[in-house]
Amino acid sequence: MELAHSLLLNEEAYNQLGEFQKAEFVFEWLRFLEKLLPATSRADIRENQKKLVEQLTSLLNKSPGPPTRRLVAKNLAVLYSTGDTFSVYQTIDKCNELIRSKDDSPSYLPTKLAAVVCLGYLYKKLGRILGNSFTDTVGNVLKAMKNAESQGRYEIMLSLQNILNGLGAAAIPCHRDIYKAARSCLTDRSMAVRCAAAKCLLELQNEAVFMWSTDLDSVVTLCFKSFEGSNYDVRLAVSKLLGTVLARAVTSKQTTASTRQNFRRISLEEAMELLGTGFLRGSCGFLRASGDMLKGTSSVSRDVRVGVTQAYVVFVSTLGGQWLERNFSAFLSHILDLVSQSHPKAIQTQMDAICCRRCISFILRATVGGLLGEKAQIAAAKEICQAIWKLKKVVDAAMSDSNLETRITTTDVTASQHVLVCTLQELGSLIHGLGTTAAPLLQDSSTGILEAVISVILHPSISVRLTAAWCLRCIAIALPSYVSLLLDRCIERLSVLKSSPEAVTGYSFAVAALLGAVKLCPLGIPHGKGKVIMTVAEDLLCSASQNSRISLQRTQAGWLLIAALMTLGPAVVQHHLPRMLLLWKCIFPLSPKDLEMEKTRGDSFTWQVTLEGRAGALCAIKSFVSHCAGLLTDEVVQRLLPPLPSAVDLLTQLSSIYKLYGNSLKTSSIVYRHKLYELLAVLPPKTYEGSFSAVLRELVADLTVPDSQIDASTFLLPPLCHANDLLLLGPLLQETDHRFIEEQLLLGNSTAGGSLEYDPYSVYEKVAKGDSVPKPLPPMLSVISAAAHLFGVIFSHVAESQRLQVLEQLLDSIKQAKGSRQQIVQLNVVSAFSTSLKHLASCKGSLGPEEVRRPALTLVMGALESNNQLLRCAAAECLARLAQVVSDSAFTAGLAQVSFDKLKSARDVVSRTGHSLALGCLYRYLGGIGSTQHLNACVGILYTLSQDSTSPDVQAWALHSLSLIVDLAGPLFHVHVEPTLSLVLMLLLTVPPAYTEVHQSLGRCLNALITALGPELQGSSTTVSALRTSCLLGCAVMQDNPDCLVQAQAISCLQQLHMFAPRHVNLSSLVSCLCVNLCSSYLLLRRAVVACLRQLVQREAAEVSEYAVALVKESREDFTPADVNIREIGLEGALLGLLDKELDQRLCQDIKETLSHMLTSMAVEKLSFWLKLCKDVLAASADFNTVASVDTTQEEETAKADDASILTSTSDERSHPFSNPRWSTRVFAAECVCKIISQCENADSAHFDITLAQERKQRDSRDDFLVLHLADLIRMAFMAATDHSDQLRLSGLQTLLIVVRKFAAVPEPEFPGHVILEQYQANVGAALRPAFAPETPPDVTAKACQVCSAWIASGVVSDLNDLRRVHQLLVSSLVKAQAGKEAQSQQYNESTSTMEILAVLKAWAEVYIVAVEKQKNLSDAHNHSLKIVNSTEESYRDTASSASGLLDLVQADLGTLSKLWLAALQDFALLTLPSEYASQLPAEGGTFYTAETIENARPHYYNSWALILYATALWLTSTGFIVVDPDEGVTNLSRPVTPTTMCQDSSSRPLVKSPEDVNTDRFHLILGISVEFLCSPRSDAAMENIIACLRALQALFDVPWPRSKIGGDQELGVELLNVLHRLILTRESPDTQLAALEVVRLILFAAQEHVKEKRRSAEVDDGAAEKETLPEFGEGKDTGGLVPGKSLVFATLELCVCILVRQLPQLNPKLTCSPSVQSGKHLLLSEDGSRLVSAALVILSDVPAICSPEGSVSVLPTILYLIIGVLKETAVKLRDGQLPLTVAASLQALKGLLSSPMARAEKSRAAWTDLLRSALVTVLDCWDQADGLLQELDEISLLTAVTVFIMSTSPEVTTIECLQKRCIEKFKLTLDSKDPSVQHKCYQLLHSIFQHPNKTVSYPYIHSLASSIVGKLQETEKAKPENAAELQVIQEGIKMAIALTATAEEEHRAHLAACLFPILVSFLLDENALVSATNSAKYLHEFALQNLMQIGPQYSSVFKKLIASSPTMKARLESAVKGNQESIKVKTAKHAKNPGKSSSIQLKTNFL
Repeated sequence: MELAHSLLLNEEAYNQLGEFQKAEFVFEWLRFLEKLLPATSRADIRENQKKLVEQLTSLLNKSPGPPTRRLVAKNLAVLYSTGDTFSVYQTIDKCNELIRSKDDSPSYLPTKLAAVVCLGYLYKKLGRILGNSFTDTVGNVLKAMKNAESQGRYEIMLSLQNILNGLGAAAIPCHRDIYKAARSCLTDRSMAVRCAAAKCLLELQNEAVFMWSTDLDSVVTLCFKSFEGSNYDVRLAVSKLLGTVLARAVTSKQTTASTRQNFRRISLEEAMELLGTGFLRGSCGFLRASGDMLKGTSSVSRDVRVGVTQAYVVFVSTLGGQWLERNFSAFLSHILDLVSQSHPKAIQTQMDAICCRRCISFILRATVGGLLGEKAQIAAAKEICQAIWKLKKVVDAAMSDSNLETRITTTDVTASQHVLVCTLQELGSLIHGLGTTAAPLLQDSSTGILEAVISVILHPSISVRLTAAWCLRCIAIALPSYVSLLLDRCIERLSVLKSSPEAVTGYSFAVAALLGAVKLCPLGIPHGKGKVIMTVAEDLLCSASQNSRISLQRTQAGWLLIAALMTLGPAVVQHHLPRMLLLWKCIFPLSPKDLEMEKTRGDSFTWQVTLEGRAGALCAIKSFVSHCAGLLTDEVVQRLLPPLPSAVDLLTQLSSIYKLYGNSLKTSSIVYRHKLYELLAVLPPKTYEGSFSAVLRELVADLTVPDSQIDASTFLLPPLCHANDLLLLGPLLQETDHRFIEEQLLLGNSTAGGSLEYDPYSVYEKVAKGDSVPKPLPPMLSVISAAAHLFGVIFSHVAESQRLQVLEQLLDSIKQAKGSRQQIVQLNVVSAFSTSLKHLASCKGSLGPEEVRRPALTLVMGALESNNQLLRCAAAECLARLAQVVSDSAFTAGLAQVSFDKLKSARDVVSRTGHSLALGCLYRYLGGIGSTQHLNACVGILYTLSQDSTSPDVQAWALHSLSLIVDLAGPLFHVHVEPTLSLVLMLLLTVPPAYTEVHQSLGRCLNALITALGPELQGSSTTVSALRTSCLLGCAVMQDNPDCLVQAQAISCLQQLHMFAPRHVNLSSLVSCLCVNLCSSYLLLRRAVVACLRQLVQREAAEVSEYAVALVKESREDFTPADVNIREIGLEGALLGLLDKELDQRLCQDIKETLSHMLTSMAVEKLSFWLKLCKDVLAASADFNTVASVDTTQEEETAKADDASILTSTSDERSHPFSNPRWSTRVFAAECVCKIISQCENADSAHFDITLAQERKQRDSRDDFLVLHLADLIRMAFMAATDHSDQLRLSGLQTLLIVVRKFAAVPEPEFPGHVILEQYQANVGAALRPAFAPETPPDVTAKACQVCSAWIASGVVSDLNDLRRVHQLLVSSLVKAQAGKEAQSQQYNESTSTMEILAVLKAWAEVYIVAVEKQKNLSDAHNHSLKIVNSTEESYRDTASSASGLLDLVQADLGTLSKLWLAALQDFALLTLPSEYASQLPAEGGTFYTAETIENARPHYYNSWALILYATALWLTSTGFIVVDPDEGVTNLSRPVTPTTMCQDSSSRPLVKSPEDVNTDRFHLILGISVEFLCSPRSDAAMENIIACLRALQALFDVPWPRSKIGGDQELGVELLNVLHRLILTRESPDTQLAALEVVRLILFAAQEHVKEKRRSAEVDDGAAEKETLPEFGEGKDTGGLVPGKSLVFATLELCVCILVRQLPQLNPKLTCSPSVQSGKHLLLSEDGSRLVSAALVILSDVPAICSPEGSVSVLPTILYLIIGVLKETAVKLRDGQLPLTVAASLQALKGLLSSPMARAEKSRAAWTDLLRSALVTVLDCWDQADGLLQELDEISLLTAVTVFIMSTSPEVTTIECLQKRCIEKFKLTLDSKDPSVQHKCYQLLHSIFQHPNKTVSYPYIHSLASSIVGKLQETEKAKPENAAELQVIQEGIKMAIALTATAEEEHRAHLAACLFPILVSFLLDENALVSATNSAKYLHEFALQNLMQIGPQYSSVFKKLIASSPTMKARLESAVKGNQESIKVKTAKHAKNPGKSSSIQLKTNFL
């Protein structure tokens, strides 16, 4: 194939190939040429033009296939347009010659077609350059058309379209001829030709004025004719033509004078009339009312009606949204008129009426729902409401007019019903779509929407009543605040108008519909409503028999209400279960005898009532079983069962009752059957085993003796076919945008679609996916479908013998049926049997022995050869399922063999298609039939069938089957991949484009092949690259196919290729193909485009985005999809726009995911772009919600003015990239803003630092940072938070919350001490205020509370007066919370008030916590600052005032708050009790929840308890647990229940609890909740909850009283430690672990206090005399034993070891033996790790304090091992000479441990001494172990440790000879270190040792080391210090020498001073030297001088002697003193400078 990549065709390579390879080679060359020509220079083209033209024209004669001929034509056109045009006429003549040729043989046809295509493309590209030659060409082409066959007509039409496109107005002379030709083609036999003709005419109407003026009527009639017998594609193309022509006619202005005389401008009314005639009368013309018409028998064929419906939508869409806004009322009245009484023909049967209503609903949905923005939709809703009022008046007049003469006939009333149904449905859908944005619409009393809907609930027609109920349901879902209100209103009307039959049914429908809406409203309804409804229902049922006129309605209404009530779920239903079961028991006769009795009594009316009632009861129980599965305990099931046998008995008796009482019972008996079957299908089959036989008999009868002659295949079979196989059956079964109306055409003219009035019980059910209204089928059909379903369940549970009988009976009945009935019976039977196989497969059952299989097989095989395509498809699936259930390979092979034989012999299309599909399906459930012969046979047969060009159907089915085998046969198929791929390519290149079904199957095959090859496609071997090229070639052919579904296949194939071999897919051409199809009118193509984009952007978002924009900029006119504006807003903006217009849920989901992926990978780079997009979407609604911030008086006036302007506004829409986006799109934009912020957070800190951002922006203006857009972020959040839509308000508040949290700490560079957010406080306040308005939904208020607390806590606003605004909002909410559950609104469920109150309490808790923390930090800082300097006093006062101010703000309400907090915690504690304690919970519920809504309240408590707990703990500790509220326990409480008095009834309550008891209760409450939570935090428990819980415990143990509780209760302490240990094991987060360790430390501290207290009191009691006999306090008593599980010490050690070993595994002795750890490399811990280790060490050193002396001995070795281990492992030198945190901590711990009193206690002293000596040896051994590693070991840390031992232990530990010697050695070694800093520290340590008060300790060191130190100082005379470090060493040395002198005994001091003076003097410099000396020499000079001045006087005698003996010394000293005095004089003028830097360097932590 590489050889094909050249400018000229490589003829040498071409001639060597075989026939088929040639075609492939040519196609590849042409594809290459298409890309190459535009990129080649003109000169090169001219050079090769002649040869190229020859090659291309010669291809015309080689009978090219359709894709090849199109490419030849395109290349020729491009070649002439870029090169010379002089030879173009020869080419045109040649083409014309080929067309004129008389050769009619099939082999010559492709050449003729190629010539036609060529002409089209040449004229399209070159247009008017070709001068006048076109008349001959067009004439020639039209002549050829006269005797062309369908392919020729198809190509000629498309070619003429291209010619017209190229020539434009120049082609006027030919217009009439072309029009004539196209007219005949528009009603052609072939559907493809009709489509082509429609496209041609669409092109023609651009210039041909007559089409939309003089000939308009005939064009319209022609289109109607074309709709007859059309398919989906034709309807799409022709409706586009019809809609466009009419739109053109309406909008055209008068053109030039020449056309004036025959020009007629038509009005909008006339245009719509034209469409209306088609809708009402079909294609039989306007005037010729044929005989049928006059007789009133003809009904318009459905395809015409559906076509016209689509044309209406095109008409309006072409005119645009703004046009619709202006002309909406005219349009609405016309549309509604179509189903009104003025056209009785359209609605004469119920079936016709339902179809018409669907069409009308579709038109309204597609135009009002799709084209209008929210504002215009609200105006439209008002118009629709007006229409309802008008109709209402007509009905009222008709109903109330008592004068019989003038009374309008009831037909008026019934006729108005269809208009009402359409208006109510549209109104419901509109409001449903608007969501809470519709709130102003419903509040507007002048429109009175609710009144209108409720008023028609009393309409005489049942369908109107039902639709009105449905409309109310839509309103309730959109505006949850109306649910309770509407329910109350309907229930109240129902009770008042109990005696009107219309009112009873109407209002019961409404209540049922509203109850169905509740589960879609998260805020629910008050729990008590259930009780009210149950009472009403019971009342209706009981009073039904009182008045026979309405007994039927009351019975139906009563059960409907009960059934709807069940949808509220177990929580509500369990309270009403006993009453319902009682009613259920009573409605059926108890015994068969009673049933017999019933039959003898009664008449047809009583039976009708009885059957209705029983059907209702069955429905209620079914509803119960499906919605309350949780309540189906064995006991309840037992109570459900008794009436069932009786119900089945009645079923068997129905036919006899029906015979007795005649036809009036027909409907009710069908309904009864249907409901019983439905109920049995959901019950467990075990429960009605006894009735199996009886029910089966009835089912078989229903399936085989259908009353109706209706073909129900389209309802029954699609669910039983595999979704992939349905694709074979054409677009009708696929999802399209027109599915809602197209569905009717599936059904054949004999059936209507489903409609609400067929089953009132569906009014409360969930709608099926994709429907806006439930569409239950007519009763006849629903019985069959329920029967088929139930048959499946029962058949799989009966015995095998019975199965045989049943199957034989079914087969028999098929045989006996005749004619069309036979097919219907076969259909029903196959669907029932298929269902049973599905059930058997799912429960892994088997079908039974051979004799059962035989009839089963006969049944399925018969259906495989049925004429009904759907049935064949279902039968193939059924056959595969049969093989799956039998699961015997011999049987399966037999099945396949039957199909093989059939396919070899059969010649008819039916059996060939059926059996070929069966072969593919067999693979589906068997995971490949594991033999290669079988596979080869299958593949061979399917190859042959797929090349049968006589029947496209056979080809399509065979290829589809082949694709299944490719997909399912697994690795076995690999040998067939190449031949299959060649076959697919060959067919793609040769099958005519008109056979779309073949192309679609080819696409599926190619897709399956690509998947089968998978990642192998990446390979580079020649075979793989050939396969890959073939795949790409196949995709290219499919992309060029005119059929959209084939293009969709091409896209998904390329998507697969991109997944497996991304390098080989040309991304730019793929993206351009995607962009062009982004707004296709085919849903499946749009889905494929977006699915592909979603995959591409996961890897290469930036490239995709760039290609899209580049593509738009390059291409000119050919890329202008109407709705996509990529040029300005990029692909991202286009996708957002599409998301706003798109109605398909799945597509919307994919678009959102695509945008999210793009955002994740690009938002940070293209920040401004993304923020602008979001802002545009959010701001587009800004004008709409200014209302939110305007005050109300103004609002009313503007509202009135608004309506007038909305429908007549003329503002230019295009100026704004997004016109009026829907609220869901705006919510998505707000979510995007949040995502952008989190992306920036992960990207770069400059996004949140304004100074840094501004600097970087100045450096490079392309940089962009989030903080620079803060104003926009706030504005967007504000716009969203103040919108009408509640969803959007929630998103806006969430955005605001994130902005506040992320930017709270960003300082404002221009005003130091302030933060950047401070300037936006007005916006934040304004955004929050509306959320606290009384009518705001609780979820919004709850969210706003969270924002409030975050804002107050963030510390952005320091001025209290400013804070008060937001604080005030919280205070107002607190008042609500105080009222508790008493003040609940009656709008929502009780749990919502729980949510709101808890949100308020949580918000206050957060504020309180922050206030306390600030206060604490400040007091710490204050104490700290007092130590340093007083200048910070003022700034301290400033911040202190804000912190204490914040605390003051809270303090005012703290009394109330603390009570509420405790109450909430008490509730939470009750709710966390395990279920077995349920009986102990208070019957009336808690303080904030009611007992009935306990389940709904739980999540809210889980959400907020942690912060409330922490706040409560802080409050209790701030009062030190001392405060007890004076009115606690006093009887006249201000609140109904206070925490301490809860759960006790008043009689047993003690009058007052002692403060101690109250405190103990509170302590245990907090501790209990914490332990319960920390024991097993759920894996999804939020980190902040755990931290808050631990902080609460810390706060609790910060005060003495709780510490005394836990210190005194050892078991409690141990339990808490174990819980914390477990937490540390399961949670990795360092914060959690640190917080836990802090709690451990406090527990240990409490235990210490306890032990101390006991010791102290024991000493006091026993007096000092008997000290010896004191009992041992502390753990370990006198044995030293610790019991695991009971011992606090043991638990603490366990926990610390766990922490240490996790951070430093080397400490684990088990590990240390293993070779892997032996290397001894030091680990550097992370900062968190170091903090954890340090905290653990602090705890360890405290442990001995709570042990008895013996106990301390037993834990000491462990503690020492760990502390020294940490020291050893982490003592590593850091670069900056810092001391690692862990080392500091281990030294500190060591010091604490060694100075423990236990080391001195007499009982433990000896043992301690031994152990401490061993520890010292261990430390000393560290040096020796680390020989190899000496370079990194920090000897100073070890030396410090040795020093700690020497200084802190009793002398006997360290004064043993051997130890002392080793210590001294280490010091010597270190003194000789080369590193001055090491020397310096060593001097410091020795300094402290020399000063040890005990001489036995210090003297040996002085003796061994002093001399060498002095020696070193003496050396310094020669080598002066070079730098500061060396200087410090010398200074430290001098200090030591001075100290030594001071500690020496009297007689030696003089000697020492004599050594010291000369050294000091030697450091002095004379004046000259002083000037030139280095800094360090100067410092040394000053230092020495100071010391001399100090010491000289102390040892004056020695000093004088020395001076006298050495004159040089004296001279030096004198000059230095003089110089010093002078410099002092100079310096006093300046500042006294600190001589030497000695003060600034000290050991980081003072360990000694």
